Amino acid sequence: MTAKEQKLPLYAQATIIVVGLIAFFYIMLVLKSIVVPFILAVIISIVLYPVVVFFVKIKCNRLIAIIITLFLAFTVIAAFSIVIISQVSRFVESWPSLVNKFGELFNQSIVWISASFNISTDEIGSWIGKTKKELFNTSGAEIGQTLLSVGGNLALIFLMPVYIFMLLFYQPLIIEFIRRLFGTDKRIEVDKVITQIKTLIQGYLVGLLIQLVIMATLFSVGLLLLGIEYAIMLGILGAFLNLIPYLGAVSAAILPMMIAIVTKPSPWYALLVMALYIVVQFIDNNFIVPKIVASKVKINALVTIIAVIALGFLWGIAGMVIAIPLLAIVKLIFDNVDGLKPWGFLLGDTMPPILKTKPFYLRKNKTK
Repeated sequence: MTAKEQKLPLYAQATIIVVGLIAFFYIMLVLKSIVVPFILAVIISIVLYPVVVFFVKIKCNRLIAIIITLFLAFTVIAAFSIVIISQVSRFVESWPSLVNKFGELFNQSIVWISASFNISTDEIGSWIGKTKKELFNTSGAEIGQTLLSVGGNLALIFLMPVYIFMLLFYQPLIIEFIRRLFGTDKRIEVDKVITQIKTLIQGYLVGLLIQLVIMATLFSVGLLLLGIEYAIMLGILGAFLNLIPYLGAVSAAILPMMIAIVTKPSPWYALLVMALYIVVQFIDNNFIVPKIVASKVKINALVTIIAVIALGFLWGIAGMVIAIPLLAIVKLIFDNVDGLKPWGFLLGDTMPPILKTKPFYLRKNKTK
């Protein structure tokens, strides 16, 4: 039997591919609590690796260099966390007064709705009471399960520094394993792809960090000028929410608008906050992202949206955040494998030239 006769028909190949993809995504969903922290640790370790190399170059022991790098990284994170915690503590202290003000505003809204739509306040109150009961009628078992889930996630967060340390320490071993996996004849190509992945991740995340700082500054300064309380906390929160593609931009404006409604005498402040976020988003989408972030990753918008939604479904917010760098790595690998280059082209944003051809009935008949 020849090789041509042994080839599977197209429908069988398609079935195998679909079943394989379903099995792969199911495994990724089941192993979410293990895979997501590990992927995040890999990305962070790639960013921190140049710092380790710097300390090694100045004659520092490699193990000590890794420890110093992690210490510096977590010192920066701790300093940043102190600023956030101080803002959040102020917000928590004034939360009861905010709730009271919101309750007064809510009661006024009920009276307005009752007068405008001829609905009795008793009916509105009954509907609100029923909704509250359905919303908060959660069994103790469900609460316990939620607490266990949160505790498990916190445990994995504390394990991330261990992951990062191990990845930095065993980096030469992992690189050599990848080289041997593809054979000695592919060593140059493998080194090229590994270098490109490092450069891509480092450039993308550094650009993302610059974007985060700029967005937090713009949001905070704008809210301070409008006199909105907790401006720094809201600005930083808005910058982080903005990292979630397509959905974070909308979520970022909701909380400051609500605080403006509760704490300010006029609803115009809420509209001004919305205008501020629209202007900052315009600056981000047209100047910051194209010049700083998107220049590192060349992926078309259609594939980006699909990847963000798919990984958001699989892994939640963390999946939405890491969707773009993962997709960029996949595209880079596709671009360097001959059989997968068409798929790499499909993921990219390079539009081919559109050929303009005349309809067949307008073409000149050259045959006599």
